[in-house]
Amino acid sequence: MRDPSARLLRLLSFLQTPREWSGTELAERLGVTTRTIRRDVERLRELGYPIHATHGNTGGYRLTAGAAMPPLLLDDEEAIAITIGLRTAATTAVTGIENASLRALAKLEQVLPARLRRRVAALSDAAVTAPPAEGPTADPATLAALASAVTAHERIRFAYTRADGDSARRLAEPHQMVALGRRWYLVAFDEDRAAWRTFRVDRMAGLHRTGVRVPPRELLGGVDAATWVARSLERSSGGTVRARVLLHAPIGEAAPCVPAWQGTLEPVDAASCRLTTPPDSPGRLAHRLLLLPVPCTLLDPPEVAAELAALGDRAAVMAGGGGERESNPPSRDTRDLRF
Repeated sequence: MRDPSARLLRLLSFLQTPREWSGTELAERLGVTTRTIRRDVERLRELGYPIHATHGNTGGYRLTAGAAMPPLLLDDEEAIAITIGLRTAATTAVTGIENASLRALAKLEQVLPARLRRRVAALSDAAVTAPPAEGPTADPATLAALASAVTAHERIRFAYTRADGDSARRLAEPHQMVALGRRWYLVAFDEDRAAWRTFRVDRMAGLHRTGVRVPPRELLGGVDAATWVARSLERSSGGTVRARVLLHAPIGEAAPCVPAWQGTLEPVDAASCRLTTPPDSPGRLAHRLLLLPVPCTLLDPPEVAAELAALGDRAAVMAGGGGERESNPPSRDTRDLRF
């Protein structure tokens, strides 16, 4: 790349990704020598970009935090993603982020090219944002610090208040953050208890990054963090009933539209698969099963079938089809309930 200005911008776009680049890698990407890369890095430093260099076989360049935030380089999709995220920030469970989001959005939209402003405006006109629900919120500074610790695989210390009100200091290796509903969770390996734990971020305080980096661990069972959190919440719900449901769709068609928190899928034949839910109360399971996006038949248990039948009766009355209720309604077999 012969144009020095274009090359500097391209080099900066590489360095703004969260990784370390060797001089050889950058030289190959830009089609120049490593000597040219060293000169370009010095030029970026003169412009105020805090670029750190390490030496040796594993050394390289990376952009670090500085006294001021330099301009960011965003491609089209990144700019649109940030704009959409700022527009919907008022619905997130983050304390005091609404005004900051609006200020950042105004600055970003001011510099968006016309073609991108039209795309963002079209999305805004076609969608509405529901008002935020009541509930606990997470501190944005804590979220930012956790995200950095997760990326760096760095041990953290914090005070954690349990549901019963007891509080204690914890030492943990952060694995992943999960946003579920109106709450943020941290999946981490608790070193004091030598076990994986799920922490609610709004119950964390006094977060301290130790600076000690550790090799990343793999979650038990090889599941993703979102599934781990969902299962953790299910275990703490106190439910004792599981439902088995036959989905009238092949597993390849059902899996993308049945979220992990609904349960575990297994194939039955070429045209169907079976869903086994996590334990919960019959009433909550009935409501959850009604959200399934594919035709299905409840296999068991009878308690959930009875709850589904009761919901059907209530829906019929609400829709105006109930009329005068029969004093002796016909009995129904709820063991094979289709919905």
